[in-house]
Amino acid sequence: MPPRTPITLVTGPLGSGKTTLLRHILATRPAKIAIVMNEFGEIAIDTKVIEGKSVRIAELGGGCVCCSLLGEFEAAVNEIIARVGPEIIIVETTGLAEPEALVFNIQEVLPQCRLDGVVSVIDADMLVRFPELGHTTRLQIEGADILLLNKIDLIEQRQIESLEAKLREINPSAAIVRTERCRIDPELLFGIGRERKVMPPEHKHQPEFESFTFTSDETFSRDCFEHFADRLPNSVYRAKGFVRFEDSSQLFNFVAGRWDLEPFESAETQLVFIGKEIAAQKSAILRALDECAQQDKK
Repeated sequence: MPPRTPITLVTGPLGSGKTTLLRHILATRPAKIAIVMNEFGEIAIDTKVIEGKSVRIAELGGGCVCCSLLGEFEAAVNEIIARVGPEIIIVETTGLAEPEALVFNIQEVLPQCRLDGVVSVIDADMLVRFPELGHTTRLQIEGADILLLNKIDLIEQRQIESLEAKLREINPSAAIVRTERCRIDPELLFGIGRERKVMPPEHKHQPEFESFTFTSDETFSRDCFEHFADRLPNSVYRAKGFVRFEDSSQLFNFVAGRWDLEPFESAETQLVFIGKEIAAQKSAILRALDECAQQDKK
């Protein structure tokens, strides 16, 4: 019987740094890695971020991997193994996913695979600013074998220690690793050999978040766009994508009022916005983006 393919599950809240971790793994670990991604939103921005690397990618599209896409996930993994034969499969869940259902599915219906471990990426800055944990975030912490306390450069030392104590209260058995931009020795993430079983999850999924997208072939005024990012309404929790300025293309990352830009090649501007009850803000946001495109022409 051939050895079972190890699967590592990467989970964590929206904007915590899951895709940053994937990019770091792909850049630093020489292995035949297959990525399975399930991105929330009409444009799978996270899949685009890792395009061009020497890795096979299975893109499942929008939705929640813990519920409606479990069957599709199983088919995708089977196809990856048959066509690619990877050494490792890494599954990145949407930030809205509860990992226990996916863990159960790997355990029960993928006999050719074994769950190597669950890595949860936790945003230290968000945990300080918004200390009340939601139900999904708590489950993502509880189910982890390794907790990456990410973005520690954005908070004070004394706050790091109190956050670690909080995480240990929820999950006393997980290893906690402090990171900036998810920079970690990737060898620490693999070979965990998780053995504990999970029972069938019982939950009703009630989507709390909405999303919409924006696509344009125009170039944008950088000053205008930065002003736009500073003034995004509080209802927008997460935004990400690619923006074309006159002199460069940039990867845009926004999490609860904090944002940054970094160089990244893209042929067009593509953005996805995620938040609670943001449909009412959609027209104003799209109008502001159109104005930034018009300003670049002046």
